[in-house]
Amino acid sequence: MKPQPALATTAIHAGEIHDPSGAHIAPIFQTSTFTFEDMAAVEAWSEGESGAYIYTRGGNPGRTALAAKLAALEGLGLESETTAEIFASGMAAITAALMGIARTGQHIVTQRVLYGSADHLISEVLPEFGITNSRVVALEPAGLNAELEEHPNTAAVYLETPANPTMTVIDIARTAEIAHEHGAMLVVDNTFATPVLQRPLQMGADVVVHSTTKYINGHGTMIGGAVISSDRTLMEEQIATMIRFTGGVPSPFDCWLANLGSKTLPLRMERHSASAMEVAGFLESHPGVVTTHYPGLPSHPQHELARVQMSGFGAMMAIDLGSYEAATRFLDRLELCTLAVSLGNIDTLVEHPASMTHRVVSPEDRAASGITDGLVRLSIGLEEAGDIIADLDQALREF
Repeated sequence: MKPQPALATTAIHAGEIHDPSGAHIAPIFQTSTFTFEDMAAVEAWSEGESGAYIYTRGGNPGRTALAAKLAALEGLGLESETTAEIFASGMAAITAALMGIARTGQHIVTQRVLYGSADHLISEVLPEFGITNSRVVALEPAGLNAELEEHPNTAAVYLETPANPTMTVIDIARTAEIAHEHGAMLVVDNTFATPVLQRPLQMGADVVVHSTTKYINGHGTMIGGAVISSDRTLMEEQIATMIRFTGGVPSPFDCWLANLGSKTLPLRMERHSASAMEVAGFLESHPGVVTTHYPGLPSHPQHELARVQMSGFGAMMAIDLGSYEAATRFLDRLELCTLAVSLGNIDTLVEHPASMTHRVVSPEDRAASGITDGLVRLSIGLEEAGDIIADLDQALREF
């Protein structure tokens, strides 16, 4: 068996298109439809004898290239072949994964705290299609076992780790083991960690989802999503079909941007993680910060799990300032850091979950999830760590 290239090499070379024109960077295939030379070519395509493209909703060379790259990154170290499909957004990817697996009359078990739109999808939208759900705090093993025994119709267990925005870390391998014992599949949102820091398929997950908008692209220039799995039948017959028939298709330009950004993903994640560790240490020691939530800190409740499960702790963290008024005062004083939703950009983004990303979650559910009015989420960028700390320090004066 040919040895696999290292992660950084895979990020640069996997899936690359070497265009006949000689262009070093693959072109953007900015077209809605593709031509056929004659009816013999059409017949070859319709009978599955050629891999020709016909219409960009069904496939596009740039989308194929990005899918191959992300499949290679998430599948690094696996003996089985990994496949991917690219979607117009992270939410389109999550929706396709869950609706591709779960059917009317089936059930989804997930953790208490989720990204706001994913929370809304699972708790409000999918029940309209007869797909029920229940929650287990941090998918704790005993609680998950009990929930799956109570709901033998569970098709999928869905998790984020680290969780958005509380940074709770969940044991992927143990959760996969329990899910499989009960005949359910495990779907993992790996957006925060990326395949650079964490590869859930290696730990037993069946499906991985990403918002490629975030670290995969890394520059805040596009919207996109991805679903990756080693189960080719599941992908081809249940998940990938969702893109053709529900139309959550990414543009060729967005695929090109995500592909370009992903080439520097390993380098960026190394710098993001190093800077975040410095920032987290500063925030934890600041008297005005009530709590700092970052898996890299020994004080984090799941620090040891994160140390084993991840190869780095990432750039995401949250701090609790004790009240909405304190959070507002802090956010209004920021100068270098930007008040904005989203994450994974080259610059530092800071947001207030209760007012922004998790506004669609009820106050009661936010409270149960640990999303307080004083909680602030930070996505640490690639600026000099000292400059980020200086801005946070001045914003926290008189706290």
